[in-house]
Amino acid sequence: MASLTSDLLNFIVFRYLQESGFIHAAFSFGYEAGLNRSTIDDHLVPINALIKIVQKGLQYLELETNLSIDDTDMDEDFRFVEPFDLITKSVSELQQMIKEEKAKVRKDKANADNELDHEREPARDSEKEKNGNDGDLEPMDICTDSTSLPCEISSCDVRALEGHTSEVFVCAWSPEGSLLASGSGDSTARIWTIGDGSGNSTMQRMPPNVMVLNHLDSRATEENNDVTTLDWNRKGTLLATGSYDGQARIWTRAGSLLQTLNKHEGTIFSVKWNKKGDYLLSGSTDRTAVVWNVKSGELKQQFSFNSGFLDVDWLDNNSFAIGSTDNKIYICKVGVNQPVKRFSGHKNAINAIKWDPSGSLLASCSEDTTVKIWSMKRDVCLHNFREHSKEINTVKWSPTGAGTSNPNKKLLLASASFDSTVKLWDVERGRLLHSLNGHREVVYSVAFSPNGDYLASGSLDKCMNIWSVKEAKIVKTYHSDGGIFNVCWNKEGNKVAACFSNKVFVFDIRS
Repeated sequence: MASLTSDLLNFIVFRYLQESGFIHAAFSFGYEAGLNRSTIDDHLVPINALIKIVQKGLQYLELETNLSIDDTDMDEDFRFVEPFDLITKSVSELQQMIKEEKAKVRKDKANADNELDHEREPARDSEKEKNGNDGDLEPMDICTDSTSLPCEISSCDVRALEGHTSEVFVCAWSPEGSLLASGSGDSTARIWTIGDGSGNSTMQRMPPNVMVLNHLDSRATEENNDVTTLDWNRKGTLLATGSYDGQARIWTRAGSLLQTLNKHEGTIFSVKWNKKGDYLLSGSTDRTAVVWNVKSGELKQQFSFNSGFLDVDWLDNNSFAIGSTDNKIYICKVGVNQPVKRFSGHKNAINAIKWDPSGSLLASCSEDTTVKIWSMKRDVCLHNFREHSKEINTVKWSPTGAGTSNPNKKLLLASASFDSTVKLWDVERGRLLHSLNGHREVVYSVAFSPNGDYLASGSLDKCMNIWSVKEAKIVKTYHSDGGIFNVCWNKEGNKVAACFSNKVFVFDIRS
């Protein structure tokens, strides 16, 4: 049998950390393990490789245990042992457990069959009395779970965008037009032109118009060039991307490379345009944030700190917030060398930050399992939400309330967590409004529809759910063949994009 090398095992662990959302841990592990010098072809390592290896080992031991028993009946359900039993008990102990459990199951089944035979005739006679001669009618299924039996999105309303050769981590619709950008571990971003109509129409069956934005160059041939983040400017004319090679790039909507921005020495995890579109902000694990002059492609200002940055967000055209791995949030201003304000209160790395539409409140979420709300008028947080039980991946404000096109609707905040839930917060009252419990594994991404009535969520459980915000129920769902890393709505609110594995799926959402 071929041996499993330490380099391959390190790479599989690295990929597991990436897929589980531990981006900073993955980067640190990969750097210390020297994976940038590895000759392993990442395209040959499937998604969830570590889990599959462990699971197959457990299945092999379980199968070996069952096949070694003289009275094994493979028609029976032989899954009587838990993974922890397989790891801690010997084969003989496992065999004895299975024998005892099978004997118990057979005894219980015989008793149940006897009781069923005894009760079947009176029950059938009673049913016939109620329904005349139609005693064989089957009763309807009754749903008592608020998240059960949602409307499955039809395959004719789904379009698969294929072409990436590795996991697609991020996608974003252009603010104007029908362009969708995606970023992948295959060292490319892509700009797709999405036509109108349902998935079964002639337009949808035609190969999509796609522009491939190649991120490999002479500097990066031996480095990992995953495209980690991207952002359209407000007009939808330019796309910014950031990647593992530490370079930010600016592309035209036609797919031409306009600027390559070289200053970072570590992975870029966030790029954001200011509203005016004259500055681009990038945050990196190299412990710096850089403001770029977009027109000239030159560095406007660099801010250095003692830790890496996982997210950045503009407050206005000149001021912005940085979420740091040192548990702090820094408020900076172009032209000022030091932060103008610091927020302290989180007890672990800050994964995401976001200003509300009016620019008066800042939301942050952390690996410390809390969501906090901040105001520039105070030094401590306004609200400290503790209802999540595990790390929180992201937060998103609803496009409602002051400063939006939906001013008469309440402002809400959504958070997605490793605890498999999405939570909606009433920030004005400082309380949990709804806990959305339809996923079974970590939720990576959430996005509000443009009118604020619906929320899309994507999870490692291979499901994309669309929730009614008002009713806190799933109204549409789609089951994919891979974990979903990112979801986003188009401007019109009639399409949702989701990226998983090496594909991007576009869903036509019909009311």
